[in-house]
Amino acid sequence: VFGWPTERALNKQIERLDRHCTAIIGKSPFLLLGTSNRSGNCDVSPKGDYPGFVRVLDEKTIAIPDLPGNNRLDTLINMINNPQVGLIFMIPGMNETLRINGKVELVRDHDLLETMAYQGKLPKLAIVVHIEEVFTHCPKAFLRSKLWSDDYKIDRDELPSFAEILRDHTGLVDCDISELQEELDHRAATTLH
Repeated sequence: VFGWPTERALNKQIERLDRHCTAIIGKSPFLLLGTSNRSGNCDVSPKGDYPGFVRVLDEKTIAIPDLPGNNRLDTLINMINNPQVGLIFMIPGMNETLRINGKVELVRDHDLLETMAYQGKLPKLAIVVHIEEVFTHCPKAFLRSKLWSDDYKIDRDELPSFAEILRDHTGLVDCDISELQEELDHRAATTLH
């Protein structure tokens, strides 16, 4: 149905970070972290902070700070049960992505966490990825979606607010939307790190 990959597509996969990979990680403020549990049920978690928030420890190892979230811990539980992970690094305005696959180790080393501190706040742990394969991914999905252009950018009022969606998904029928939105906005402003 699909034919065969080109030799170039096959050969672009490498087993360590080179200067290009390191530069992309250093400029990336956002990544997607894919995990699965022992049964194969999958989860993809967005991770983001200032550009370069992911630390390159050496050519085979990176460390991602685990920053505050909703405390469901789906991704962390998956990584405990199945250490294989897949990452996609993105940089706004860049249509190519960097993909890394490897095995994860959850680390609470104080010295490492100190290198990831933000305004004196340390992450609770570091997600250390031992790299097995790395490759850049072509820009076709970004070009088709025009992700970084304003062509498909919506007026946020075209969709319900996060508070409205959360109310409906959690069954909080008597919830005051404006109060919930104020709470969500406050939490977003005060618990980023």
